Amino acid sequence: MKLEAAPAEANQIRIGIVAGEASGDILGAGLIRELKQHFPDAIFEGIGGPEMISEGFNSFFPMERLSVMGLVEVLGRIFELIGIRKSLKRHFLSVPPDVFIGIDSPDFTLGLELALRRRGIKTVHYVSPSVWAWRQKRIFKIAKATDLMLTLFPFEAKFYKEHQVPVKFVGHPLADMIPFQTNQLDARKRLALPESETIVALLPGSRSGEIHYLGDVFLESANLIAQKCPGVKFIIPYVNDERRQQIEALLKIKALQLPVTLISGKSRDVMAASDVVLMASGTATLEAMLLKKPMVVAYRMSALTYFIMSKLMKAPYIALPNLLAGSRLVPELIQAQASPENLAREVLIRLEDQSVQNQVQSAFLDLHQGLKQDASKQAGAAVANLIKHKPA
Repeated sequence: MKLEAAPAEANQIRIGIVAGEASGDILGAGLIRELKQHFPDAIFEGIGGPEMISEGFNSFFPMERLSVMGLVEVLGRIFELIGIRKSLKRHFLSVPPDVFIGIDSPDFTLGLELALRRRGIKTVHYVSPSVWAWRQKRIFKIAKATDLMLTLFPFEAKFYKEHQVPVKFVGHPLADMIPFQTNQLDARKRLALPESETIVALLPGSRSGEIHYLGDVFLESANLIAQKCPGVKFIIPYVNDERRQQIEALLKIKALQLPVTLISGKSRDVMAASDVVLMASGTATLEAMLLKKPMVVAYRMSALTYFIMSKLMKAPYIALPNLLAGSRLVPELIQAQASPENLAREVLIRLEDQSVQNQVQSAFLDLHQGLKQDASKQAGAAVANLIKHKPA
């Protein structure tokens, strides 16, 4: 497939970008806005979503074609994905950009970066893979594929520096978006929740498999919490009707008479409205930290997956607040440790002990301040410097 390049005038900057999912689309849009400050007439093209397109980006393919999760799903689309990458490679080699930027989606973008860099095109990767945590040998491919790595977290930048990979810590966009102080009362009003009652948020995950492994455990934990803390209310956000039905089925199977409110989406408001969050490990732990919410983090998976992952994992923690702090700020309960009794106990400690809440919230504020770096501006300046042949 031949891709149509936008015509460029002499010396006009051309920037290639590929983003494969919604979070990357948001990062890409912010990056484009900042790069326009350096290069007002620049041409931006590749693959992006609605946020990037609204900034004048030319997307050759719908971004949704790259948004594939799961081994089986990837295998079912492997030939299409290979075809898209070949088309992009041919295009960018025939119409070389001043820089190519892969945003996240490392399985797709790093291979493209490697091919382009070998032909003398400058490359940037925005959002580090979890190479510091597992499959660390990927660092050698990354070193060959990219002229500059832009990381969201400082501990990632430290890892790349140790391996002599050019890197720039730019901060996290969520830290720029979320204020230092969270207004719990406003969040409760938006969700039509009682203003003065104790509320625990349950976030067992957004995927079917996560709810399969954690949903019933979280509900049994909630039952134990309710027995010890009369009057407590529970709120659970869900991402779509399938997940809502899955949660409702678990409530019916367990026959629990819990005061539970299910809320469509609005997970940030759900966390902001709560007193404590019981949640699956994942990026939502960062959001809870930025909201300064006491949390208990859990994760369960199949025995085989856990066995394999435990052999591959190099990081000392799984929760982002702990990784950022370099210490166990929040409890992490994995596999058998994630029992209803253990989870309920940890939640009750955070409901009842104000000193624990104050200590954690103070630490979360320090971490938030460290991540608030005006990420898009930092990333834009780093890419602009690379284009201008200056050290990043």
